[in-house]
Amino acid sequence: MPHNLMSNLSAGCYLHFSQNQLVLFQNSWQCDSHQRSDNRRQMFIIEPPMQRKLIQIIGILWTVLYAGVIIWIYATQPRTLREVATNTRVAAGVYEINQEKFNSGLNLFRRDQFRAARDEWMAADPAQKDPQVQFYIAYSFYREGWGRTYDDDVLFKQGLDAVNRALSLSPNGSLTVADPDLQLRTGAELKVELEQGTENSWSDLNPFKVFRQRK
Repeated sequence: MPHNLMSNLSAGCYLHFSQNQLVLFQNSWQCDSHQRSDNRRQMFIIEPPMQRKLIQIIGILWTVLYAGVIIWIYATQPRTLREVATNTRVAAGVYEINQEKFNSGLNLFRRDQFRAARDEWMAADPAQKDPQVQFYIAYSFYREGWGRTYDDDVLFKQGLDAVNRALSLSPNGSLTVADPDLQLRTGAELKVELEQGTENSWSDLNPFKVFRQRK
C-alpha cells in the first residue's frame, strides 16, 4: 500500500514523500530554492546599528568634500561663474586656450593694435596658463611701451610680469616661439629687452638712441 509522509525540514520547508520519486525531487529542489532565496534576501538586509554607522560615514565624507570646495574657492578667489568653470577645468587637467580668440589677437597685434590684441589673448587664456599666449602678451607690452627716446616703465613692468609667467610655465624655464614676424623669439631675449627698458642708466642720455629700431 502506498503511503504519504510529510517531513518537516529546516527553514520551514516540507517534503511530500510518495512512491513518485519525481515529485520528491521537484519538492526538494523547490525547498532548496526557497532557502537560497531567503539567504540572498538576508545578505542585503542592513541592521539598524550598521545603518547608523553608514549614515555617519557618508555625513563625514560629505562634510570633508564641502569644506574642500570652500577652501578651493577661497584659494582661487574666482569673481564670476566663468572663472569658477575655468579654475575647475584647470584643476581637472582639461584646460585649453580659445584658439579662435588667440588668432584674432594675433591679427590685431600685427596691425599694432596692442591693447585690443591683449584683450583677445586674455580672453583666450583667462587662467594665464599657456606660455605662448603669455609670451605674446609680454611682447605687446614691449611694442606698445617702446619709444625712440624713452620707454614706458609701467608697460614694460607689466610686460616683464607676463614674460616671467611665460617662462615659469615652460619646461625647464625655456621658451621659443617660431614666429618669423618677431625679432625676439625666445622668452630670455624678450625679458632682457624689458629689463633694460626699466633700468635707468647713462645710456638713456645717448643722442644716438633715437636711431634705434623697435624689435
